[in-house]
Amino acid sequence: MLLLGIDLGTSSVKISVVDSQTQVTLAVVQYPEREADIISLQPGWAEQSPEEWWHNVQQAIIHCNATGLYDPGNIITIGIAYQMHGLVLINKEQEVIHNAIIWCDSRAVEIGNRAFDEIGHQKCLSHLLNSPGNFTASKLAWIKDNQPLVYNQISKILLPGDFISMKLTGDISTTVSALSEGIFWDFKNNELSADVLQYFGFDTSIFPGIRPMFSTHGFLRKDVSELLSLKEGISVSYKAGDQPNNALSLNVLNPGEVAANAGTSGVIYGVSDQLKYDQLSRINSFAHVNHTAENIRIGVLLCLNGVGIFNKWLKGIAGAGLDYPALNEAAGKLKPGAGGLFAMPFGNGAERMFGNKITGAQFLNINFNTHSAAHMVRAAQESIAFSMRYGLDIMRENGIEPAVVRAAKANLFLSPVFSQAFASVNNVTVEYYEGDGSYGAAIGAGIGAGIYMDAAGAFSNRKPTGLTMPEMTGQYNDLYMEWKSLLEEQLSRVK
Repeated sequence: MLLLGIDLGTSSVKISVVDSQTQVTLAVVQYPEREADIISLQPGWAEQSPEEWWHNVQQAIIHCNATGLYDPGNIITIGIAYQMHGLVLINKEQEVIHNAIIWCDSRAVEIGNRAFDEIGHQKCLSHLLNSPGNFTASKLAWIKDNQPLVYNQISKILLPGDFISMKLTGDISTTVSALSEGIFWDFKNNELSADVLQYFGFDTSIFPGIRPMFSTHGFLRKDVSELLSLKEGISVSYKAGDQPNNALSLNVLNPGEVAANAGTSGVIYGVSDQLKYDQLSRINSFAHVNHTAENIRIGVLLCLNGVGIFNKWLKGIAGAGLDYPALNEAAGKLKPGAGGLFAMPFGNGAERMFGNKITGAQFLNINFNTHSAAHMVRAAQESIAFSMRYGLDIMRENGIEPAVVRAAKANLFLSPVFSQAFASVNNVTVEYYEGDGSYGAAIGAGIGAGIYMDAAGAFSNRKPTGLTMPEMTGQYNDLYMEWKSLLEEQLSRVK
């Protein structure tokens, strides 16, 4: 029996097919090969086409089937992971009526700030575990205020994974975790937030029905099954936001366990059994994949917008045609500190840990005579590690104290410079595991379909493949403190 995992990312769609008995990945495909575009009609805006997502999902599955490494007819269930916080709007005919407003879009910051003030800070934090901020609810309010003709056509609002599930099955549903990431869920009352709906004037009818995350979210339509060479009627049995799903893929399910990811954005994600929230709402708390009202599992999430996208930008600007391994090798020949060059990697929208301030990206202390592209790459990757330390210190203030962090050997964790800087400046051991978001989605589908009794059974064959130990922690700490001083000077100038 085979499991199909779909990971709908910002840059591409990745598909994994996993053998349910061995938990071994048989095939992995990413589509498209180039990174997908982000539509930015105005500064601070970020949109993508849901129909393009759907096209990419179909092509990824077709390309994966074409590898010949498995029989598509043996796939028995599908799981979906997706970029969090996106807003997809559909009408009664299940047609998309607006581009998706995605996670890094900043247009609704002030709307969320006003809601936080007017609903009340303590009420928002104690019930929603977050301020409304720049999340899905605030983005929907922006549509309501600025595009009323679009708003009046809305039949349902969906998170990106809900949309892909609908395209596969024709059924529309959501989960508590999805609603919590949109800042629609009242954890104290265990229901849609009356405060948010009343404040913004949203009707309950626009929300899909709620189903458990590990459950049947619909069955594959006949026309889709024929197109994708899959069996008609197989289930979609799991869907989760990319960061809770990434934690699942690393078997991070219990209080005190911590996962990290350094893709387009950077995330540190810890699990708590308390309704945790940061008083300044600099980090976020959402329902984890295994959360229930009776068995609390809250994912405490630090997110940095400008991580892999900074590395990608720098490769295009200063990479001189070199690929990532060559750039990493060049940066690795330099000593920590990049010859006195520092970077601020905040060029991808408002950063939550700074109270949604938009500070912009910078290089500081650059010297035209001594600094090369390799210095810039090293400074960029160290700055990302320093930024994650800044956020992890906030998480430590809120009771998350990791000694070990689990990560997939992917994205920036493929860089020895970044990996060592991350481990050393945070004084943690990084454990690496094979697999990624699409692997987690496949395993989640196995849990949801009842192939595994629980997560322990799903990860019975899961072992770490490598470690990065902290080294030169004193030197990295000194560099971090110098970087932090520059950051705080910059933050003092931003309103």
